[in-house]
Amino acid sequence: MARLSIIRWLPQLVLGLSCLLLLSIWIATDSIAAGKTLTVATEPTFPPFEFQSVTGELQGFDIDLMNAIASSSGFRVKYQNMPFAGMIPALQTQTVDAAVAAMAITAERVKTISFSRPYFKSGVAIATRADNQNIINFDSLKNKTIGVQIGTTGAQKAKSIPGSEIRTFDDSPLTLQALINGNVDAVLNDQVVLLYGIKSGNLKKLKVVSSLLTEEFYGIPTPKGSPNLEAINQGIETVLKNGIYAKIYQKWFGIQPPQLPEKSPIENQAAKKGVSQLFTSLSIIFKSLPTLLSGALVTLELTAISVLLGMIGGTLIGIVRLFPTPPLPWIARAYVDFFRGTPLLVQIFMIYFGLPALAQNFGFTLTLNRLVAAVIALSLNSAAYIAEIVRAGIQSIEPGQTEASQSLGLSSVQTMRYIIFPQALRRMLPPLGNQFISLLKDTSLVAIIGFEELFRKGQLIVAENYRSFEIYATVALVYLFLTLLSSQALSQFERSLNPIKKKAN
Repeated sequence: MARLSIIRWLPQLVLGLSCLLLLSIWIATDSIAAGKTLTVATEPTFPPFEFQSVTGELQGFDIDLMNAIASSSGFRVKYQNMPFAGMIPALQTQTVDAAVAAMAITAERVKTISFSRPYFKSGVAIATRADNQNIINFDSLKNKTIGVQIGTTGAQKAKSIPGSEIRTFDDSPLTLQALINGNVDAVLNDQVVLLYGIKSGNLKKLKVVSSLLTEEFYGIPTPKGSPNLEAINQGIETVLKNGIYAKIYQKWFGIQPPQLPEKSPIENQAAKKGVSQLFTSLSIIFKSLPTLLSGALVTLELTAISVLLGMIGGTLIGIVRLFPTPPLPWIARAYVDFFRGTPLLVQIFMIYFGLPALAQNFGFTLTLNRLVAAVIALSLNSAAYIAEIVRAGIQSIEPGQTEASQSLGLSSVQTMRYIIFPQALRRMLPPLGNQFISLLKDTSLVAIIGFEELFRKGQLIVAENYRSFEIYATVALVYLFLTLLSSQALSQFERSLNPIKKKAN
């Protein structure tokens, strides 16, 4: 009887357990969805959309909006600091889930990433110095030097200006600083960014002229086929309807927001797949090679000039460090410690942006050419390292040779010239060769001031076609070729100075 009772209640028991299991799965799934965290890229150097407060916290229109979207859609946000030019490559590789960076929806971008519905209406405007009466509209930019932020629609618009020289910078504040210093005649960027930068920085020497040059809409970019796009779109729709968007807009811009379209005028495209991608990659590499090789020639030119000047300065400083009495050795030591103890990138900023700004505080104008600024920074930096190589090379020669030469009647200068330095040079060649190769690679840092050497050429190509892997892999191979070629040439030169191998030959 007990067995029959159990069998009779078995279907109900199975049904109850199944319902309980389904309920637990639903609750777990819902809690996972609610607790999901999206990694969102942003560049906090683009006020008023995204920037850091004095305490280091992220703030801005985009940040407030993204937090509101996340709250409405039930997910969390983890922000990741990233350069604007690197966001699309990061989205392509799905390193990040989304980006919030006042990114305009364009036909080229939708080929590689997917955008949310539009959340902001904007356009490109012109900024110039307040005393400039010649630049009044887009046509007056002809044959002028234009500053732009790399990868932006302002950079694209600048390409259509006849006879213009375009200088690219990594963020908006650098473009305005270059304009203040007189390195560029005008800057093209989003109007609200220019107005906010001039107002918040109290940049009375600058002004925004003319009306909007373009009409564009910002969207939140995600990887192709991202499962998070729907939740982001739902969040945008929610904050638009419940009035939160209007409050955020009023907070940062002081006016009511304009009407936004429900869909972007440029539709997202499906991701392309297939074996043709290999041929596409090869085609992109071959098309980019001439531009990259022209940048490689600039890199070699910059390296050669900087090494030559660094050798002259470093040799003199290294010899001065060996003087027996102060204060010259102290000054030389302070120079070496400063340039070896501070990053080269900071030194480049100090020379290109800092010196002109300092000169203006003293009432005169100093405008540095990018090549001149790059050569000065690289030469001063390499001279500090070369000075230590020279000092160590000279001190490695036995003191007895100096005493013997002096006993033969040679002066200190003659001893150094004919006895000590020729021997020391052979010992200095390996570390000098390493310094040359290091400097060859360090030239990529001058891209930060818009100098178009090899690495900057690659950045500009990626900003147009968003094929980061192919381009940067090619850039790396060109650098590798240059360093291997330089290494072989230096080794051959070192062998030619070896007296033992000369006799063997």
